[in-house]
Amino acid sequence: MESKGTRLEVDLAALAHNFQYLKSKIPAETLFMSVVKANAYGHGITTVARKLQDLGTDYFAVAYVEEGVEMRDAGITKPILVLHAQVHTLQQCIDRCLEPVIYSVEMLKAFIAFAKASSQKSYPIHLEFNTGLNRIGIDPDDLDKAIAIVKATDVIKVRGLQSHLAASEDLSEKDFTLKQIETFEDLCHKVEDQIGYQCLRHTDNTSGILNYDHSHYSMVRSGIGLYGYGNDLKFDAHLKPVASLKSNISQIRHIKKGESVSYNRSHKASQDMDYAVIALGHGDGINRIYGYGKSSMLVNGQWAPTLGIICMDMFMVDVTGVDCKPGDEVIIFDQTHPARDMAEKAGTISYELLTGIQKRVPRIYLND
Repeated sequence: MESKGTRLEVDLAALAHNFQYLKSKIPAETLFMSVVKANAYGHGITTVARKLQDLGTDYFAVAYVEEGVEMRDAGITKPILVLHAQVHTLQQCIDRCLEPVIYSVEMLKAFIAFAKASSQKSYPIHLEFNTGLNRIGIDPDDLDKAIAIVKATDVIKVRGLQSHLAASEDLSEKDFTLKQIETFEDLCHKVEDQIGYQCLRHTDNTSGILNYDHSHYSMVRSGIGLYGYGNDLKFDAHLKPVASLKSNISQIRHIKKGESVSYNRSHKASQDMDYAVIALGHGDGINRIYGYGKSSMLVNGQWAPTLGIICMDMFMVDVTGVDCKPGDEVIIFDQTHPARDMAEKAGTISYELLTGIQKRVPRIYLND
């Protein structure tokens, strides 16, 4: 019984293709920030970051300081933005030369205190404005307070001004997005006029890059696009999914009509059937939403739907009539049958499926 085992194959040539495609959509002078938070959307943060650094990305973005620390320890030297810095990690942020996003007046005061205690001068920060996503960000009403604090110290320097588009992939919300962009521009002008120098401006995510070319400004941020998904089939046609999740059949079993499979007898056979046990489960990121036939896997070129509840370390698929044996490869998703399709059938999105693949699934890197 031959088996390569469960693995996530990461095609670095596809990553390079996507990087170059997205770069082709922005002006030559516009900087490109590669978003590698959440373990590079499940693809493996250190290897992906090294590849993107070699390809010439200008900046990286992570969600939390701990991710930036991991990158620095792996030899990443490009600037790293921390999108959601926390007070308890601000000293680590400074120690590893990470650039925090400051999203409230309170966070601004806290970071200045840490920077001052570390004898910093002109430490680079980015100010985030809340222009409509209503997640984090400095509200327009608090902008004057933030500007006054910035002007009163030489410990920090504003390197970037940013916001986050709420619905850039949804063209039915175009008026809302255009209003966000207009608000962002107004806030940027006000800050720069008051502090006396220009900053990097960045608000476009992947869909912003592709749908709103007048808001590329001095830098753009791309996450999901790098990994092969453009939030629209017309863009997906130009991108290549980077990850392929594969496993193997551990055992093939037979049950008779009326017998059951999985916890809580969650699948009851309406006829005699064969099923395969796959070495993957919700402990690996294949969540229970993919059970009960909501997903199908490719077994020797034929679709095999899931049966009953997904278990922690394995799940079962119907292989009645499929020519297969223990050890045969099972494709959960790949470049031809992308994560987007599997996720949508279960009522979720590619982001959630990709970022949910746990670290115990080995990453195998191809075409470096």
